[in-house]
Amino acid sequence: MKRNFLFAFYETPRGKLLRQLEEDYLQRAITVSCKQTVLQVGGLGWENQFIDCTLYKNYTILDAKNLGSDEARKIQAKSYSLPLQSSSIDMIILPHLLEFDANRFQTMREVERVLKPEGLLVVLNFNPWSLWVRYQYVWDKKMADNWRGHFISRSRILDWLKLLNFEVTLSSDFNLNSIKSTNGRANANRHAFSATAYAVKAIKRRYHLIPLTPAERTKPQLVFANSMTSPSTESNQHD
Repeated sequence: MKRNFLFAFYETPRGKLLRQLEEDYLQRAITVSCKQTVLQVGGLGWENQFIDCTLYKNYTILDAKNLGSDEARKIQAKSYSLPLQSSSIDMIILPHLLEFDANRFQTMREVERVLKPEGLLVVLNFNPWSLWVRYQYVWDKKMADNWRGHFISRSRILDWLKLLNFEVTLSSDFNLNSIKSTNGRANANRHAFSATAYAVKAIKRRYHLIPLTPAERTKPQLVFANSMTSPSTESNQHD
């Protein structure tokens, strides 16, 4: 599946507004230190608008077609088979990637594998209920029959994250000229259907089971009052 729809949408008037909102959002979302490793899966070409790669030396863009800003370090590889060590990345960004990935759930498993415990994950997707997105999709499908896309609802993303032991900390909607955010998973679905796109921020959790060992039972010992008296006391009493 191709991401041509994404880049074509960014050229529309509404797409330019969305891009500006996503630039501001990503700039605020990258909260890790400059020495930590940040991985963006799926190149955009305008990464320099929200990240200073001269400051973040460990910012890496992974893309199957080697797309992305020339200022960043890049890896050409498939998203569903990341050539990275397990638990080696501090933060992962998926900007409109899963919608065009035929192996999207395998990609999510790979993301979970390479992300460190307590690492951050940011997912950006189109809102499948947006009339503007659907109109643009129908138009592009008429112009290019070979394009296929699969828009993913926020509820499905939340289910995937829960299955992979992620804790959702922030969910945001990109409206026409504003960003509306709510904290936690409980309020994640309380958003307007008119939003063009949405973002979900989550933390990879690792829960360690604490084995419960049965306590050793000891035989109760009865202590009599007479046994507490010393021999000398007993002899004095007999005298």
